Amino acid sequence: MRELNTYTKSREAFTRAAKVIPSGVYGHLGPAEGCFIPVEAFPLFGEKAKGSYFWDVDGNRFIDYMCAYGPNILGYCDPDVDAAARAQMELGNCMTSPSPKMIDFAELLVETVHTADWAFFAKNGNDVTTLAVMTARAYTHRKKIVFFKGYYHGIAPWTQKIDYAGIIEEDVCNNLYVDWNDYEALEKVFEENKGEIAAVIGQPYMHGNFQDNELPAEGFWAKVRKLCTDEDTVLVIDDVRAGFRLDMAGSDHYFGFEADLICFCKALANGYNVSALCGKNFLKNAVSSLSYTGSYWMSAVPFAAGIACIEKMKRLNITSLLNEKGMKLKEGLISAAEKFDFDLHVSGMPSLFYLRIADDPTLTMHQEWVAECVLRGIFFTNHHNHFLNAALSDEDIAETLAVAEEAFEVVRRRHPL
Repeated sequence: MRELNTYTKSREAFTRAAKVIPSGVYGHLGPAEGCFIPVEAFPLFGEKAKGSYFWDVDGNRFIDYMCAYGPNILGYCDPDVDAAARAQMELGNCMTSPSPKMIDFAELLVETVHTADWAFFAKNGNDVTTLAVMTARAYTHRKKIVFFKGYYHGIAPWTQKIDYAGIIEEDVCNNLYVDWNDYEALEKVFEENKGEIAAVIGQPYMHGNFQDNELPAEGFWAKVRKLCTDEDTVLVIDDVRAGFRLDMAGSDHYFGFEADLICFCKALANGYNVSALCGKNFLKNAVSSLSYTGSYWMSAVPFAAGIACIEKMKRLNITSLLNEKGMKLKEGLISAAEKFDFDLHVSGMPSLFYLRIADDPTLTMHQEWVAECVLRGIFFTNHHNHFLNAALSDEDIAETLAVAEEAFEVVRRRHPL
């Protein structure tokens, strides 16, 4: 049995943080989010990262399957991306006038992304999903937005629910909800709101939390595309998580249809802070009409990093590479689970997979298994997608599977059949 991690310095840091930072660590990286259960099994502060690993402040090394919740697609501190960023920093970053690197980056995205005639840059995924909805409303002069239940499109008030803290009825009163893959329900919503729907927004496949991920049914997106076209409704794909992990041309291209607007962020620049909304020419004037900007949205360093990241992803054939690694990991994890009579579900795409031990509806055994993996240096989380990066080696996968098997053994001893 491997020696278990301890987190003395992490807890000391958290005590300091809680005095001066709301929640200590807020948002999706915080222990209150629900992905770190039990909290004591997880580190709370990191010290450094390289390749497929990060080290916490206690010196524990983790093979990282969260990849900073997605931005790390090539490997932490990728030398090519970091060199491009450093070279641009020597010239300038946040300046009064934008660098021509912004044009270079936009041209590369238009060349790369199948549906893109233009690109608009911001910083976070939430920035560009919000911009997409504003664009759709500006173009159509309509209010209502259709969501697929189980969605996540950011943290702006329009993305949330009426019972969430700080959200008022007016924030979400124009939101309509249908079940994923239920085309008949979507058609009914359009009939009931004839001429009122500005946009349908969806992830390319259902990769929500607390549920097995689900691919689109055969022909689903083709029918949605036709319905939106027939009803003069804008079709928005939120590719913030999945973008470039399925298809360099966009996940809509992977599933055989064309979005009107497509949102990118996480894998766009290997951790440098930039996001992009790409879209078709007929929406360009609508985007131009909006009052929408940010202090750092035209910073040049992330543009340079993004160019280097996309070019390297193309050289590596990143989608095939991550799919191959993901299949090896998936098959190994299922096999390890079966040795101890666990029903491990590995759903979604191999490059963006979701884990769930299905034997226990309370999720207790799943959370215990994840905790045992983390305590042994394999960073999974509960109830969230996992990500792969190009730096993940066969040796890393072998170590992961050995730890996973040991963790299954521990949990089975705790919960005998």
